[in-house]
This record gives sequence, C-alpha cells and structure tokens, in this order.
Amino acid sequence: MRFTKPRDLAAAALVAGLLAHLLVRLSYSTLPPLPTFAGFTLLVIAAGNLWLAFSLRARILRKPGARPVEPLTAARAVALAKASSLLGAIMLGAWVGLLLHVLPVRGEFAAADHDTVSGIVGAVCSALLIGAALWLEHCCRTPTDPHQNG
Repeated sequence: MRFTKPRDLAAAALVAGLLAHLLVRLSYSTLPPLPTFAGFTLLVIAAGNLWLAFSLRARILRKPGARPVEPLTAARAVALAKASSLLGAIMLGAWVGLLLHVLPVRGEFAAADHDTVSGIVGAVCSALLIGAALWLEHCCRTPTDPHQNG
C-alpha cells in the first residue's frame, strides 16, 4: 500500500468540484436551502482521525507504558486514513463547486447568502478532515531504527 499523494486528492477534488458546480448550475433554483452546519459531520470524522492518530503514534513509537500495535490495527488505521482523505477531497471539491456558483450571486438572492455560509463551513471542515487523515496516515508509518545500517 502506498501513501496518499496530494495529486490524487487534488484530482478527486477537481472532478467532484466540476460535477458539483454543474449540478448546482442546472438545479439550484429547485434545491432546498442547505443546513448551515451540513459539513460539520466531516469535522466529527476529523476529530476521530486525530484521536486515533495520537493514540497510535505513541504506541508505534513504543513510548514507555504504551502497548504495541498489532500490524492489522495499523493497516486498518491506514485504510481509514486513506478513505477519510479521499472523502475530504471529494467534499472539498463539492463545497468549492457550490461556492463558485453562489458567491457571485449572494447579494441578489437570500438563499445564496445562506448557502455561502454553509459552503464555507463545509469547505473548512473538509480541509480539516484532509489534514487529520493525512496526519493519521503519517502516524502509522513504521519508525526507522537508528541502529539499522543502510
């Protein structure tokens, strides 16, 4: 399994952003107003990723008093991190796609004003999820042995 590359996340965000922008352009007048904290769920997932990252980091670095990590547990954590970063990238693209539509017309429509706030909250929570997921993935790396040659 290879570590997540920023270009992979950028590609997912770009595709999701283009699709979301197209969908919003075609059907914005028929959509209900977005909940202000619609993206907040992503922040909850990010908090879970961070908690797991700090928990596993101490165990992988074999800090005193920390139990060792089973290899399957670390592999599952990496899989969660990869899925979370991809979800964050897709949702960031979708929120930015929405913002590209509502920002220019926010003074003209009350719904666009409200959806701008929702889009900003969603984009920030998505970015935080990406950061937390990448940190979890980083924390699951096996430390290099300083006594190992080569």
